[in-house]
Amino acid sequence: MIPTQRVILGAGLAILLIITAASIALDVKSRSDAAWVNHTVQVQKKISDLRVLMRRAESAARGYELYRSAGFNDEFQAVRAQIAPALADLKRSVRDIPDQVALMEGTEPLALRRIEIAAEAMRMRAANDLAGIAALQGRAEGRGLMDTVMGNLDKLSAAEERLLSERSQDSRRTGIVLLGIDVAGALVILLLVVMVMRESRRTEFALKSTLMETTAAKEALAEAVAERTEHLVTAHDELRLSVNVLQSTFHSMAEAVLVIDAEGTVLLSNPAAERMLLHRAGMNLKNLRALSDVFHGDGVTPLRAEELPSTRVLRGEQFEELEMIVRPHSGNPPRHLMISGRPMLDGQGNVSGAVLVYHDATTSRETERQLYQSQKLDAIGKLTGGVAHDFNNMLTVISGNTETLVESLKSQPELQRTARLIDDAAERCAELIQHLLAFARRQPLQPRNVEINAAVADIAKLLRPTLGEQIQIETVLEQGRMTSHIDPSRLTNAVLNMAINARDAMPNGGKLLLETHRVVLDEAYAQANADVTPGPYVMLAVSDTGTGMSTETQQKAFEPFFTTKEVGKGSGLGLSMVYGFVKQSGGHIKIYSEEDHGTTIKLYLPPGEATADVAAPVAPQAEGGAETIFVVEDDSLVRNFVTAQLQSLGYRTVAASDGRSALELIDAGQKFDLLFTDVVIPGGMSGRDLADEVARRRPGLKVLYTSGYTDNAIVHHGKLDDGVMLLTKPYRRNQLAEMIRKALGTGMTG
Repeated sequence: MIPTQRVILGAGLAILLIITAASIALDVKSRSDAAWVNHTVQVQKKISDLRVLMRRAESAARGYELYRSAGFNDEFQAVRAQIAPALADLKRSVRDIPDQVALMEGTEPLALRRIEIAAEAMRMRAANDLAGIAALQGRAEGRGLMDTVMGNLDKLSAAEERLLSERSQDSRRTGIVLLGIDVAGALVILLLVVMVMRESRRTEFALKSTLMETTAAKEALAEAVAERTEHLVTAHDELRLSVNVLQSTFHSMAEAVLVIDAEGTVLLSNPAAERMLLHRAGMNLKNLRALSDVFHGDGVTPLRAEELPSTRVLRGEQFEELEMIVRPHSGNPPRHLMISGRPMLDGQGNVSGAVLVYHDATTSRETERQLYQSQKLDAIGKLTGGVAHDFNNMLTVISGNTETLVESLKSQPELQRTARLIDDAAERCAELIQHLLAFARRQPLQPRNVEINAAVADIAKLLRPTLGEQIQIETVLEQGRMTSHIDPSRLTNAVLNMAINARDAMPNGGKLLLETHRVVLDEAYAQANADVTPGPYVMLAVSDTGTGMSTETQQKAFEPFFTTKEVGKGSGLGLSMVYGFVKQSGGHIKIYSEEDHGTTIKLYLPPGEATADVAAPVAPQAEGGAETIFVVEDDSLVRNFVTAQLQSLGYRTVAASDGRSALELIDAGQKFDLLFTDVVIPGGMSGRDLADEVARRRPGLKVLYTSGYTDNAIVHHGKLDDGVMLLTKPYRRNQLAEMIRKALGTGMTG
């Protein structure tokens, strides 16, 4: 090999070695940059997860404070157990940056103290320590701690954002330099090949052996170039795939994304933004604001111009889940939006634009509102059921004694009229309690398979004289037999109440329409209505052409004692009774109304068997007997009244105030023909438990239950257990006589 070729090859190999070393070093650095970028992303996720845990803990504590539900306490304890490890994990993740470590060391005790304050408030709430709660709230320490913790997490997140931006830029620069070095290496190799070939042609004959060595070196270099070129092509394909994935993700996102410039002009928008916000590239947000009214999350307070998301983000602010409600002037339904914003900065740190992400929370907020309304109605129902028992006990005594008093005052008409007024008032109180129990889903239903079309036709005949000639009644009934498993008498009462409300909404006359259809409520409907089970239903709709209801009125329509009528014109229990009947029957109720355009109330009732049941014949009025009745009643007034009434009917009576006393008498050999027991009695043993114990001692014994309200002792899934007879309080003397004879004659054993 001649000296010139040695110099060329030596210089070329030296350059290649330098390029290879630089390429390897940059490749290692590129991998390191990628690892640091991934580390920063993970830290951001841990910050977000910790923020969510803190908010979940605070939300669970508030939920427990409002409802005292064990579910909220369990959720709080579960989240609380995760917060300390999450803080420690986040502190470890930022240990490479002293400022962030110091920030975390200051944040960790504040966050733990905030959770401990929430736990202390929950313990005080559970212990009903009102003074402690007042003192704790007076210090207002929890909110300050929460704001400080969230502020520190925002600072930490912002620092990580800056790190992510710097590390991403370093990674891109390293990639560009690496690509440049690879291209330079390839060019050097090609240049060396050209120079060697030129020298080889001049010395081809004398340097054959050197040419062979050079050819081998050329092939090795070509293989290296090919390998590196293949790597570059693969990297380019991966980059193109990543770009395609990002584009597909951007266009398929459910959230609306807008990229705007410093003037508020939309530079980029995804299909969700065009669909949700009607915003497209080229539009300016300043011009679009005139198309809608924008409010804070409460839906009442308007957003000022300086509070709008685009204005705030272009001032350099960044925010998460800013809540606002948009009401378009076009008449389209309002949208409940959650907005996140991030400003974009140029090389000098000035705001050059922004990214806004909009999440449509309309459906979830409506579901939350429905759930809150359902929980409120359930709470009122539980309160109603709690007072009904004692109230009905008192009404039983009042009604029974006034009935006797009316009979005994035949010779004194003035006093008899007074007694009748008392009796009528007691009867109205009993009806009021029954309506409240219907709303509370505590009425004892006796459902059977009812042919809906026939039932609606019968109800329509009943309504005509009730509503008057000015109301036109029409029916649209789907062809074919439709049965529903419901209590027919309660259905009649429900339709009658809705029809009376409709009549009052049409003071100048109008049309009442009764419709029936077979429907299927699907998963989508169930997701929008939290209390609905998907499946087939029988739909009964009652529509009027009256004044209609506002949105606020519709949301309160099922609450007991809520009425839009004048004082003395309505009790406000009609629709609440309908609501309770439908819910207790396993159905669903929905109001559709528009002011000045009428109202439609749809009852979705559970389907029944193909064949309708035949109603049981009405038993003839019963008289007394000579059997022995064992009365178990904890209220002494009711117990004395019942025994007196039974004795007046000719029965012998034995009485006890609770289950334990009753069992002692039975174990002592007391004889009797019928156990007549209240369902709710003291001493840890219900009336059903007592009947079971008596059945073990005296198989085949007959049982009749009585109660002021139903509970799970004898009622399940909204109906009386099979084989159970119940006399509902308050009751009249003839009702008592009839049920006693029926129980003695049927052989019901409880």
